[in-house]
Amino acid sequence: MQILEEIKEILINNGLKIACAESCTGGLVSSYLTDISGSSAYIEQNFVTYSNEAKTRFLNVKKEALDEFGAVSSDVAYQMALGLLNYAQISLATTGILGPTGGSKEKPVGLCYIGFGILKNNKPVIEVVKFQSEITNQDVNKMRVEIKEDIAKNALINLVGFLRKNV
Repeated sequence: MQILEEIKEILINNGLKIACAESCTGGLVSSYLTDISGSSAYIEQNFVTYSNEAKTRFLNVKKEALDEFGAVSSDVAYQMALGLLNYAQISLATTGILGPTGGSKEKPVGLCYIGFGILKNNKPVIEVVKFQSEITNQDVNKMRVEIKEDIAKNALINLVGFLRKNV
């Protein structure tokens, strides 16, 4: 993917490293990022924080936010991205619903919140993007994989936009 080369170039040229925390994407964003040779120069540390306990333990997501808003929320994506800044200067976090179960009218299958963060002058700048995948498939296992790929690719596209704006 050409976008991976652009991410690599921006991060290396600015001496930055990224940390990722993935819930719904289960490490796929991290996998894509490591598809490029030399990725160890700009990837610091990545987590799959699928459970609420992992989000709290590794990313300092507040239990109150999980209880009040749920794991799939802008607030939790924000806190995930913020917590990751303890590990690297750039952060990317995903939390969403792959389905086929777990969706609701308010939070349908394919909904994802993607958090991005950067430390600027030692102050965090956090942005959260809401993304709704439109993938549908009668084969529920294929649907989950396709939604996960859709979300991961969207996260990378939005990461480039975030980096262009903030680096």
